[in-house]
Amino acid sequence: MLKLGVNIDHVATLRQARYRGMERGEPDPIAAARLCEEAGAHGITAHLREDRRHIVDRDIVALRRAVRTRLNFEMANAPEIVGIALSVRPDIVCIVPEKREEISTEGGLDVRGHEAALRETIRRMDDAGIAVSLFVDPEPSQIEASARVGAGFIELHTGAYAEVFHRKAERNRELERLVAASEHAHRSGLRVNAGHGLNLENLPLLHLVPHLEELNIGHSIISRAVFVGLERAVKEVLAAMEGYGGTSRPSADA
Repeated sequence: MLKLGVNIDHVATLRQARYRGMERGEPDPIAAARLCEEAGAHGITAHLREDRRHIVDRDIVALRRAVRTRLNFEMANAPEIVGIALSVRPDIVCIVPEKREEISTEGGLDVRGHEAALRETIRRMDDAGIAVSLFVDPEPSQIEASARVGAGFIELHTGAYAEVFHRKAERNRELERLVAASEHAHRSGLRVNAGHGLNLENLPLLHLVPHLEELNIGHSIISRAVFVGLERAVKEVLAAMEGYGGTSRPSADA
């Protein structure tokens, strides 16, 4: 069964727009996490960025206490954040690239260029019993490097696919890249998740990518929740994920 991890960062983004620097405020990302779980989400994802622009330290501590499914802690491979992850002990960390000037994560991690540092962080996470995923573009060299450094999972960056979704030829090329990357990762002993830019419109075609275990979706769910409520928004995505077979391949006319 394909699982859903709901990223609640943008609940905190809305809170910080009014209550930045304060000890409390609304909406509460912890309450949002509970609602997502009650609606059927299989996990909660939160990204503690170095600039603390949305999720802040107290959120991660509270989420660790509150989450009953699986807590996925997105993080840069930065010493301070690594230390927090080791203290909080989420179920899994997803190491992502991070730029102060970006609005959201813009691309995959350069695993090839940082193998030594990533290998050390993965060793420390393994010793603490925390699973590790690396957020990568669907490129063979990055997948091979992910296997070399000892990651258990990769999360395929689906942003390029989402951006060209309405241009059929480009969409199909990106879909083929995702298929090939997932197959390559599976052969390399890596487990495969995916995320970034996914929504109700582009999600169904992603069923054609094999070996996926979990999709991490945030912005589109929180945006939809403004109109229909968080419970319904989560359930709509879960419905769109039903029937995933895990072994299909796209045709040229996908």
